[in-house]
Amino acid sequence: MEKIIAKIQKLLALANSSNEHEAALAAAHAQRLLSEHNLAMADIESEQKPQSADKVEAQVSKTLPKWVRHLSSGVCTAFDCQAIHHPATGKMTFIGVGADVQIAAYTFSYLDKTVRRLCSSYMKVHVSRDISNRHRELKRQSYYLGAVSTINNRLREQKAVTPTTPGALVPVKEGLIKKAMNDLGPIRTVRSRRSYIDPHAYTKGQQDGHNVGINKGITGSKPATRSITR
Repeated sequence: MEKIIAKIQKLLALANSSNEHEAALAAAHAQRLLSEHNLAMADIESEQKPQSADKVEAQVSKTLPKWVRHLSSGVCTAFDCQAIHHPATGKMTFIGVGADVQIAAYTFSYLDKTVRRLCSSYMKVHVSRDISNRHRELKRQSYYLGAVSTINNRLREQKAVTPTTPGALVPVKEGLIKKAMNDLGPIRTVRSRRSYIDPHAYTKGQQDGHNVGINKGITGSKPATRSITR
């Protein structure tokens, strides 16, 4: 176990690398080892408490669809982070402590790309080109929302089995994240409007969401909470 802990400590050190790809790989590997050996960060840093929160940026769009906001929220909840969207630059800043934020940013990017790919396949196979553009977009957004609802449920179930943060560190992390958010300046909460749903597309999205490799997203080889807008 001492060798495992030493390996995790080295990976966590690499998670602060300036090389984003290397940092994401190290953070994901560390998280996997923590889960496999039922270890908490308190076991790795028994006498060390984090001193500040970290930030990782992901490229999104200047206007976020509802499903993307829901996805970022689900990912952040799973990894004890927060996400702030910057409409002016089309970027999203993930704020968290240690490896959490690297894993959250990578997982979000992975899931975002995966859901878009699945939706593209759904539209080609199941949606006729003869329908109006408005109806096609309704089906597209309904599929996205269905897929994300399933993915977020799976992320919650995963966290219930393997919590990201040991109980004693929860208030410490929350305090550091809150301070980092305050340092960014005024922010505002975006409230989602009620959506019209195409039942078939939504259900198909829910079904396909079960086939998304959640663990692959966390431990793969490539590189919220509310969705908040600055």
